[in-house]
Amino acid sequence: MPDPAAMPPRLLILDFDGTLADSRPWFLGALDDAARRFGFHRVTAVEAEGLRGLPVPAILRALRVAPWQVPMIALHMRRLAAAAPAPPLFPGTAAMLHRLAAGGITLALVTSNAEANARRALGPAAETITHWACDASLLGKAARFRAVLRRAGVAPRDAAAIGDELRDIEAARRAGIRVAAVTWGYGTADTLAAARPDAVVTEMGGIARWLGLDQPIRATAPGASQAS
Repeated sequence: MPDPAAMPPRLLILDFDGTLADSRPWFLGALDDAARRFGFHRVTAVEAEGLRGLPVPAILRALRVAPWQVPMIALHMRRLAAAAPAPPLFPGTAAMLHRLAAGGITLALVTSNAEANARRALGPAAETITHWACDASLLGKAARFRAVLRRAGVAPRDAAAIGDELRDIEAARRAGIRVAAVTWGYGTADTLAAARPDAVVTEMGGIARWLGLDQPIRATAPGASQAS
């Protein structure tokens, strides 16, 4: 019998910020705006780099954000995102999405960002996404993953996830699905690898290969400089 882990999944759950779209430059500016507004620690560029790859609770402690402030800060950031230009997609993202959809994989998007923002950024490629689960809380992705699995009628063994942060890996593990981490987003390659995902993907074409599609897409690898 074929190994299910070596076969293309029926459902792929995708992250948005840092995985499909290069939103980190905007995020750092918005974070500074929120710090001035809510009085938490304003980070320098060096400090921001040092926060990459840390778990969310550790980041909040470093920023000196009180738990009760998180919902207000998240709402403020969403309002800023709604008024900002759409973040650029990483090179090869649209082609990758179309390749996976053409390969028979149902695509879902689970993100802390708003659906309207994600659709603006994806443009015509948004048509490849079947299931949308947006406005997820910082630590609420696992519940969204399970909800998408139920909505799609797919067992965890037949699903996979792609993300760029430790919380994406943790959410997939809690939902019981395999997961790959991409290295061009918010997390660093070392911290992501240390979390032991099923795969670490270093260039866009590697997503299709990991999913077992026979003809991987050709795309320029997003470099570290693009995601910083």
